[in-house]
Amino acid sequence: MTVLLTAAPADAITGGYVALGDSYSSGVGSGSEGGSCLQSSTAYPGLWNAAHHPSSYRMVACSGAKTTDVNANQLSVLSSSTGLVSITIGGNDVGFSDIMTTCVLYSEADCIAAVNRAEAYANANLANLLNVTYNGIRSHAPNAQVVVLSYPVFYQLGVWYCVGLSENSRKKIDEGINLVDNITKNTAVAHSFTFADVRSVFVGHQLCSGDKWLHSLNYSDLTESYHPTATGQSNGYLPVFSAVVR
Repeated sequence: MTVLLTAAPADAITGGYVALGDSYSSGVGSGSEGGSCLQSSTAYPGLWNAAHHPSSYRMVACSGAKTTDVNANQLSVLSSSTGLVSITIGGNDVGFSDIMTTCVLYSEADCIAAVNRAEAYANANLANLLNVTYNGIRSHAPNAQVVVLSYPVFYQLGVWYCVGLSENSRKKIDEGINLVDNITKNTAVAHSFTFADVRSVFVGHQLCSGDKWLHSLNYSDLTESYHPTATGQSNGYLPVFSAVVR
């Protein structure tokens, strides 16, 4: 199925654009990453900026960032003149990286147990952590449209052959990502932020698919593992983001 998404016109926002968040916004895995935060111009914020030319653009998303890092290190670039804010955050708070390490190195039972622990933590804490960050965004940028983007679900299930983790492990990881995304969605909507969900666009382009937009495990560059490729940013994140910007 082909989904047509219409980009917003270049003058759709008033004021500058600031990209906050973690590695899915900084562009890890999309190529040409630089600096301590591994920021890339081929991540969706840089691509949107190049196409729409807002009055100003700041990329402060940082690989490894948690909500507390956004609060401490990123919010200060926002102001009343900020017209657009984007963010992906929450995955590091619940330990995405540690979960994937456990699932790759240890047993299926260990993998499922790690996801269960993360789900329990997310259910108990993630909404509160996001509330603090979202309140901070709004107080620093009172006039901005705030777009909260989801994470893609990693695995295409039901594939007859897929090297690596068991089907049960892949299913459990997908379940955990969906939980994080759904908590994020509910919290963002409660703050009257725009939620941009990339999950459906990545269907058919997940790991174990024939046309993946995500990096699988890469022992030579562990940082990029399970992050969007350049195509995942340009064909996945960018059109979903562009379609909701007012």
